[in-house]
Amino acid sequence: MAENVLFLTGKLAENSLRKVLAEMQPPLFDYQVAQLGISVAALMTPEFINRRLDSARDADKIFVPGLCRGDLEPLAKKYGVPVERGPDDLKDIPKFFGRGGKPPDLSRYTTVIFAEIVDAPQLTVEGILAKAGAYRAQGANVIDLGCLPNTPFPHLEDAVRALKAEGYQVSVDSIIPDDLLRAGRVGADYLLSLTEKTLWIADEVAATPILIPARSGSLPSLYRAIDAMLAKGKPFIADAILDPIPFGFTESIVRYQRLRKRYPEIAIMMGTGNLTELVDADTTGINALLFGMIAELNINAVLATSVSPHAASAIAEADVARRVMHAAHEDKRLPRDYSDGLLGLHDRRPFAYTEEEIAEIAALVKDPSFRIQTSEEGISIYNRDGLFRDIDPFRLYPHLNVHDDASHAFYLGVELARAQIAWQLKKRYRQDEGLRWGCNVTRKDERPRVEHRDASLKEKRAKKGEP
Repeated sequence: MAENVLFLTGKLAENSLRKVLAEMQPPLFDYQVAQLGISVAALMTPEFINRRLDSARDADKIFVPGLCRGDLEPLAKKYGVPVERGPDDLKDIPKFFGRGGKPPDLSRYTTVIFAEIVDAPQLTVEGILAKAGAYRAQGANVIDLGCLPNTPFPHLEDAVRALKAEGYQVSVDSIIPDDLLRAGRVGADYLLSLTEKTLWIADEVAATPILIPARSGSLPSLYRAIDAMLAKGKPFIADAILDPIPFGFTESIVRYQRLRKRYPEIAIMMGTGNLTELVDADTTGINALLFGMIAELNINAVLATSVSPHAASAIAEADVARRVMHAAHEDKRLPRDYSDGLLGLHDRRPFAYTEEEIAEIAALVKDPSFRIQTSEEGISIYNRDGLFRDIDPFRLYPHLNVHDDASHAFYLGVELARAQIAWQLKKRYRQDEGLRWGCNVTRKDERPRVEHRDASLKEKRAKKGEP
């Protein structure tokens, strides 16, 4: 017997909701739609629903609009069935229900992120801890202290001890053997980077070494170092070194493929900074591509950096990319519809409504509050006084009649600017919400919900004797 689902909505969204549900073929469940007499569904509250909905109407589950704020548990107790939020936009209902499938599991990954603090010798211990905390919040598993040539690091031991005391795994990256020995003796977990000529350091301390070629591009020297560690039965990680564009990037990818083919079971690291830092391109796409290769080659660790301003989110992007690519590889699916975390500039489905659908909604509006939507053709703004369309907010302004209402004019200016940016970049626009920039920007509730703006407008109109 199919599950019976009750969807709650408002006057303006009712027809669109029924259309979306009817077009879900094959149907995922039996459904009902309850229009509760409010114009804008997003303005529903649990208290409003409690007053307007007398029962669950034989439904097995109730969905309220995604933008409905408040505690839903009292409603579930009253109606005796689960009460849940749907997606923010009703056009996303098919995707929300996954066409009967489970939502993607992005909790798993196999690639460990080493986040390098490249200027560690120039920071205080407190500064190192602060940067480590930021990197851990972005998804880093290991904090790497990068040593600088000809730069003393007298507080190296103190930094390692402080990080370990805070529960971090720590690696130290230096070309100076004494730095690596100092770090290993106070508890560093990993040492970057040893060659066949400096393998003796691995015998002196317990830290796991990361092995690299003795000369640039020399796989035979890396093979010899690997074989020596295998003979000793000690843990290690091997890194074939990713070269920048146009200085051997393609050949370095081939080296990783050869390394994995020769040693199917060893742990391998790839440093991604030579691409994310040294290419003037958005790092989200670079990370997506690199982590696709990483998933195919079963690379177990990455050394990521966040130095250049344009690479400020590179570690957070790496975290999203490793989860998405791991899931896609495990599922044997293209890496689509797993996450929008790497979609910074564009969205896959930017326009939820056509011009015709927006016109149908606008025709139902009977109040003075403005609604703003975007379609492939441009920006639409409407209220009871009419529907206006353009791609330039300045050309829309004369139609809005808000010259004597500074606060409302300011609000509409902000929203129309967002709508214009969204339309230009092909991003999804939702009124009263900031644009979504993937994992590059942490979303927060930036302003009160639309009901505060509506109440203010109605109050000002009432003072003027307007309806």
